Amino acid sequence: MKKKLSTLLAVIIFVITILTGCTQTKELVNVKEDVADSSNSIKITDMVGRNVVLEGPIERVVAIGSALRLYTYVNGTEKLVGVEKGQQSSKTGRPYILANPELEELPLVGEGFPADPDPELLIDVNADVIIAGDILDVDQIEELQKKIGVPIVVISCGSSAVFDQDMYKALTIIGKVVGKEDRSKELIEYMEGCKTELTNLTKDIPEDEKPSVYIGALSYKGVHGIESTSGNSPALNVIGAKNVADEVGKPGSVMIDREQLIKWDPDIIVIDENGMNIVKEDYQKNPDYYNALSAVKNGEVYGQLPYVSYYNNIETAMADIYFLGKTLYPDEFKDIDVIEKADEIYTFMLGKPLYNIMAEKYGGYLNINLEKGF
Repeated sequence: MKKKLSTLLAVIIFVITILTGCTQTKELVNVKEDVADSSNSIKITDMVGRNVVLEGPIERVVAIGSALRLYTYVNGTEKLVGVEKGQQSSKTGRPYILANPELEELPLVGEGFPADPDPELLIDVNADVIIAGDILDVDQIEELQKKIGVPIVVISCGSSAVFDQDMYKALTIIGKVVGKEDRSKELIEYMEGCKTELTNLTKDIPEDEKPSVYIGALSYKGVHGIESTSGNSPALNVIGAKNVADEVGKPGSVMIDREQLIKWDPDIIVIDENGMNIVKEDYQKNPDYYNALSAVKNGEVYGQLPYVSYYNNIETAMADIYFLGKTLYPDEFKDIDVIEKADEIYTFMLGKPLYNIMAEKYGGYLNINLEKGF
């Protein structure tokens, strides 16, 4: 009898031990799962100061507004699951779309251009995160986030066409979201390297040896003619150019009086090719106006690729600066082939050489004879 009781007691103790061990094992598994979940969390302070926690890994992304351009620099079209209609057409000549024709195959999440996200379409694509660039205010972002139940990270491409610290911050945030922080760092280092090269090539040129320059027909909320220019232009500042439009005392987009250009009479005129047709048509109507300009008389009129289309196309703006540098300071830039440099920039930023495609659409880097129409 005692032997049976001992055996029964041993069995009970064994069972209790097994059950306890299973419970402890299950608890340990739960702890590990919790730790794993915690380690996959991505904490972001976005560019309007919102603290956003993402549950990683992030596999499904939508980038709207100016964010899509920056996203393609960092991650191409990987992980993208939706796109705005206005960011699909290659007819726009935006390099990030030309380099990524597969954008046309993605589901739509809104009209876009300007950004106009559709909550129902955003819900349909089941994104892990929305990266929103330069659209809506904070209250609207919060309202949209509540409607769709998907975290939104807000970024900005900055106010400058090139070498903008806010743009660098946006690239860093995108890299963190999609696990491409090394690529974001490479992009920033590459752009800063170009900035340093441009600065070093031009820093020792005496002011009295610099030709004066005017860039006309710049796009700003649409295309414009010769009167549209930029004061305190980042593109010209980095090469220390003598920009006659700085005299206006206003940074950014400026619409000048036509007669002011005659008074300035710059040595060199550069026409942004978005507005080239407007300038050519205007020349046919007013040849005496243009022929009074020294740059026209001396054959110093040039075309540059347009970099403004639904915000700034940073890679084209960078390529334009090398062209401007070579146009203004041919001796200092004698070792630089601007077309090769443009394709180097396009390839590094977007993975493809795009100069020939852009030149076919707009004209490319060339000397212009307004009288002959090219």
